[in-house]
Amino acid sequence: MNKIKKTFSPFIPKGVFLLISLLFSVSLVHATTPLVEPVWLMDNLDTPEIRILDLQSAGGYRQAHLPGAVNTDYAQWRVKGQNGIPAMLPEKEYLDKLIGRLGIDNQTLVILAPIGAGDMAVATRIYWTFKAMGHDEVSILNGGLMAYSQIPGSHFVDEVYLPPAKQFTGQPRLEYFPGAKEVKAALDRGVTFVDSRSYDEYMGKVGGRNERLGTIPGSILLPFDRLVVKESGQFHDLDKIKEIYQSSGVPLEGEQISFCHTGHRTSLSWFVSHELLENRDARMYDGSTIEWAADPDLPLEVLYNR
Repeated sequence: MNKIKKTFSPFIPKGVFLLISLLFSVSLVHATTPLVEPVWLMDNLDTPEIRILDLQSAGGYRQAHLPGAVNTDYAQWRVKGQNGIPAMLPEKEYLDKLIGRLGIDNQTLVILAPIGAGDMAVATRIYWTFKAMGHDEVSILNGGLMAYSQIPGSHFVDEVYLPPAKQFTGQPRLEYFPGAKEVKAALDRGVTFVDSRSYDEYMGKVGGRNERLGTIPGSILLPFDRLVVKESGQFHDLDKIKEIYQSSGVPLEGEQISFCHTGHRTSLSWFVSHELLENRDARMYDGSTIEWAADPDLPLEVLYNR
């Protein structure tokens, strides 16, 4: 396994070198990119400012995980909202405790490590949560653990790692989680809406149990799974992403709101628009259709002719 090696130069006083080393380690945290490649992570595994969050099941984590990685249960990152809607963003106080228990403070660079294609939306949803809480020092391992396992020198461990708790204080960004009223106002203003679900859900052929079927009127279909390389979990390069957006009719810039059923799949769509394409006017609707369809006063459009 490659590691950052610290050696002293005979031409640099030791105190000056330590200062340079400190500045270098801080730069690792603040030169954050949305995606990190497996080789970069291998080279920086021992950096103390980094916390790797393993997104496997508890059983999978106990079998094999990255050295120093901490396992976290995805179910803890989504709770029933005050309006009874399931799988919503938790309150700030709850997240402060959850994140702090994982050994993360406001200076920690968080690397999210899913297995691969099957749970990349788990990573993007937790990534969105960190961003919504004002924590910008977060990245996703591109391709996940499957991609990491394929590079020379990679290895995994099975010892459970429990880091000491730290103090995390979120600074919520309200613009990250618009509610149904704000989403309806955006719809009335003619904002672009992107449906991240499947074709059949979009058309109104299928949907949640006992829910109204259909899509938010005027929405453009762009299934979330088109945005990653099939079966690899790696994101397409920017040229390919732009090609997919243009062929689907989704603008590359400008205000837009994406949604799915519970705010899970569409987090991946938001990640691509907001983080990779750098469209800072792109937002996602946490409540998505499970909240929208529960209100009979909010419109749904069925495109499928039975």
